[in-house]
Amino acid sequence: MATTAVDMRGSLDTGHRRVILASSLGTVFEWYDFYLYGSLAALIGKHFFTGLNETSQFIFALLAFAAGFAVRPFGAIVFGRLGDMIGRKYTFLITIIIMGLSTFFVGVLPGYAKIGVAAPVILIALRLLQGLALGGEYGGAATYVAEHAPNGKRGLYTSFIQITATFGLFLSLLVILGTRMGLGDATFDEWGWRIPFLVSSLLLAVSVYIRMQLHESPVFKQMKAEGKHSKAPLTEAFGQWKNLKMVILALLGATAGQAVVWYTGQFYALYFLTQSLKIDGTTANLLIAAALAIGTPFFVLFGWLSDRIGRKTIVLAGCLLAALTYFPIFKGLTHFGNPAIEAAAATSPVKVVADPKACSFQFDPVGKTKFTSSCDVAKSALAKKGIPYSNVSAEPGAIAEVKIGDQTITSFEGAALDSKAFAAQGKAFGTQLGTTLKAAGYPEKADPAQSNYVMLIVLLAILVIYVTMVYGPIAAWLVEMFPTRIRYTSMSLPYHIGNGWFGGFVPTIGFMLVAWKGDIYYGLWYPIIVAIGTFFIGLLFLRETKDVDINF
Repeated sequence: MATTAVDMRGSLDTGHRRVILASSLGTVFEWYDFYLYGSLAALIGKHFFTGLNETSQFIFALLAFAAGFAVRPFGAIVFGRLGDMIGRKYTFLITIIIMGLSTFFVGVLPGYAKIGVAAPVILIALRLLQGLALGGEYGGAATYVAEHAPNGKRGLYTSFIQITATFGLFLSLLVILGTRMGLGDATFDEWGWRIPFLVSSLLLAVSVYIRMQLHESPVFKQMKAEGKHSKAPLTEAFGQWKNLKMVILALLGATAGQAVVWYTGQFYALYFLTQSLKIDGTTANLLIAAALAIGTPFFVLFGWLSDRIGRKTIVLAGCLLAALTYFPIFKGLTHFGNPAIEAAAATSPVKVVADPKACSFQFDPVGKTKFTSSCDVAKSALAKKGIPYSNVSAEPGAIAEVKIGDQTITSFEGAALDSKAFAAQGKAFGTQLGTTLKAAGYPEKADPAQSNYVMLIVLLAILVIYVTMVYGPIAAWLVEMFPTRIRYTSMSLPYHIGNGWFGGFVPTIGFMLVAWKGDIYYGLWYPIIVAIGTFFIGLLFLRETKDVDINF
């Protein structure tokens, strides 16, 4: 006698638990591949975007990172359709192979110095393939596990899928740290950073083996056997207003806020430690790893709790708490991570006094624009040093000045200078600026003796707990919003638009805002505004779903 979906919802035997575990472990390796690039973005910028200035190098490396997120919704559409038409298992195999091979080829790709502009072009192409594959991964894993879970435990069981994303990040950090400490910083920066990407070939083999052990979802098998599966999932999901409306509300009222909280708590926090606070990369990675170790069990806790008090309450509470506390938490990271910056900014604040019309938004994706105005020269020099500053308007046409406490340094106009003279004056200006900043107490790097690592871990762990609040229950909430016949397609698109576009661009948008304004906290406005928007939209327009029947 065939096992029915109703039977499956009543209990889970050891075999089915093993299948769910196998699905989760495979997802760990997918996320490991994807997180490597994010953790190594600064180094990748130096190797693949050598033709750009330093600020543009890092921002463009982040944009290449974000490119993988940008195509995730398209992967959700392609693989979601396949998952709803032919099944969850076979879609898993396709996504894991594409992801693994793309990551391996990043590890062997020559840099800009060897093949020129082809290097960043191929890198971005590989990132796009990674993003497409990941776009088909999450919806399948969440749908697969939820369709095996008994009523009243979907939040708990799908929370293990949520853990896999953090385990993937944790694993990537451990491999990076192990390689860095084994080779030394200089060797790692030169070529050792490739090793974690090459290790992914081993993980690919393990992941494919795990995926081969999976059985198809019993709910999907029964639905297909009865001829009730969708023949046109894209048309049903997005061509009918009733379903399309839920897709839009799921995006704006759930996944957009969830995504920015997630990426702020993990990626943006890591970049803030290294780029703004000048904490060395190894220490910053260890701090993030410690925070993840503390926070990870809360994924299961909030998944379990969502089965009792609801998904909506927990997710929206996480968005609101994050929005209300990001500024004090990140200021706390500065206070405990590099107190010298905080002290210097209080006693000798830096101000750029310039004609606003002479100040450019210094982002040059092709490396051809020359930022030669006196304002651009001053701001570029400060950005390279990671110095926070405020802006003061000057008279039209005035030469920009940098005020450091009671000291004033006059910038220069470089439009009439040739490249050699411009470089020479820029070097002299940078040296004078650096000497004055050092005298005012601004450090070039964080002093480990002044850093309070315990408090840093506490603050970072709070950020991770916010992540667990919004991410732990989200899979169950999304699965329960849509019918089985179009579930894979319908839930994948809002999830990947939210996480790929709203969340994936958090580091890029955040640091572009910081480079624009000079305020190291200004980038937080982006996740705060999105999280607050999600809180109100979700509160007003989305329903609680924990007790719905997801069978067909």
